[in-house]
Amino acid sequence: MAEQYGAVSRRTVLRGAVGASVLTAGAMLRPIRANADPGRRVAIFGGGVAGLTAAHELAERRFDVTVYERRALGGKARSIPVAGSGRGGRPDLPGEHGFRFFPGFYHHIPDTMRRIPFAGNANGVWDNLVPAAEARFSRAGSDDTIVPMGRAGKPWATPDDFRQTVASVISTSMKMPMTDAAYFANRLLVFNTSCDERRFGQWEKLAWRDFVGARGRSQEFRMLMSRTLTTLLVAAKDDHASTRTIGAMGEQFLGNPLETGNDGPLDRLLNGPTNEAWIDPWVAHLRGLGVRFETAELRGLDVRDRRISGARVAGGSGDRAVDADYFVLAVPVEVARTLWTPEILALQPELAAMNGLVVNWMSGIQFYLRRPTEIARGHTAYVDSPWSLTSIAQNQFWSRTKFSDLGDGSVRDCLSVDISDWNTPGILYGKPAIECTHDEIAREVWAQLRRHLEGRAALEDSDLVSWFLDTGVSWDAAQRRNTNADPLLINTAGSWAARPNVHGAIENLFLAGDYVRTNIDLATMEGACEAARTAVNALLDVAGSAADRCRLFQLYRAPQLEPLRQLDIARYAAGQPNMFDVPM
Repeated sequence: MAEQYGAVSRRTVLRGAVGASVLTAGAMLRPIRANADPGRRVAIFGGGVAGLTAAHELAERRFDVTVYERRALGGKARSIPVAGSGRGGRPDLPGEHGFRFFPGFYHHIPDTMRRIPFAGNANGVWDNLVPAAEARFSRAGSDDTIVPMGRAGKPWATPDDFRQTVASVISTSMKMPMTDAAYFANRLLVFNTSCDERRFGQWEKLAWRDFVGARGRSQEFRMLMSRTLTTLLVAAKDDHASTRTIGAMGEQFLGNPLETGNDGPLDRLLNGPTNEAWIDPWVAHLRGLGVRFETAELRGLDVRDRRISGARVAGGSGDRAVDADYFVLAVPVEVARTLWTPEILALQPELAAMNGLVVNWMSGIQFYLRRPTEIARGHTAYVDSPWSLTSIAQNQFWSRTKFSDLGDGSVRDCLSVDISDWNTPGILYGKPAIECTHDEIAREVWAQLRRHLEGRAALEDSDLVSWFLDTGVSWDAAQRRNTNADPLLINTAGSWAARPNVHGAIENLFLAGDYVRTNIDLATMEGACEAARTAVNALLDVAGSAADRCRLFQLYRAPQLEPLRQLDIARYAAGQPNMFDVPM
């Protein structure tokens, strides 16, 4: 990447020098490296996708970067070795927080992947993405639906064409009555032709279930177009999720059947364990760019003269202070909001609204099997499962990794399952997942899977070698319930107002978590990458840098509908509904 690097302003250097002179009682600040450029030292807290993205962008622009991560690099996206599962010199089996999913409308993550070298790949880590051919919607006791993941529909030019195309795709692929499909297509047209003012002023405050009128439609419609659509989008709840956010996702998935402007096929996965195919090469590349990594947990931020004067961390070497010119916070929302002291809130009172952001659980369990399973050539959603399960069988995609070379050599496939509902009773024990022991969780998930797949896909008890539950989930025997170290931010109607911008009144503090305001507005890898790029751009502005800004991408909007969105500006200002928002 060709960059131009301008001199740091004298004011920034002097302020950095003042910050460097502040000591936290009883702790020595990390000394400045001899080769560190004055005013270019950045401390990044959090080594997940957001933290690694920020480190990548800053290191390419010759900033001196240190990443502080309390547990493991990669965050929720990392592979988690199943401790003790390796035998005969084989590596441990790979577990994970949840399976990876790279929709074709993601652009920030793929752009970063292309810049991570990988031996034999012309396009770096990006070449490790492989398409899924189909998705399966499985129901207990009734027919399943197999939906091809290739391009669907036909080009359209008018609103009527749009309705007919989308309705035809839904009716055919989902086996839904045309009346329901046509109704949903019109609701999507209403959203797609809404101006930004309406999206933020009206649809942001309305739950998705109410927007689509799920209560008045068929059971099939409620399960697929309301509940399952939102559940698949990282544990969102159809009665809570914002229409603005879920509608924008529908705009990508269903309002763009020809995948116009996409980075690639609609559904993609990695061709091996996440660490092997992505995270480890990324970290190695960042080390080559000069990024340093330290194991430490952020405990607090000190403020002086409207700047962060230092950070307090705890790690293997005990409590200590961190000094830098700029501080990037890439920790999860539940961690970030514990750091807002009265001094910080006095400068940035808007951060207090973060207490209104909601976290929920979406964690994974992996079942290791003696033979490959043939459930679907892609993701499967168990539409009416009490725990809102989704799964992917990984062997068919992992061309880089042979399961027989892992663990004890007996495993031939891994069925990775996401549990999205931890509060609804299951079918075996009558308890929600949050109140089940780990063994009960494994048995319950296995039973729900088999109940859905009975007579359709082979999944036998004799196939099961072992299972692994996300290590963030811990059983509290005294309380008879689980705790979760890695909850997930979920979208709720009206939550945009509680999301902060990446930069505020504190001059050298930048927020890079997936809770800041982004286009995608969901707790996703893409959202984390976009947030980090936006934070880096703000940092470059403050630093007075002449380096090229990080590239930012917009979600797709059909250009054919832009004239109608422009007309909707006046309708919304006059208090009138969208022109297509009529009873059907």
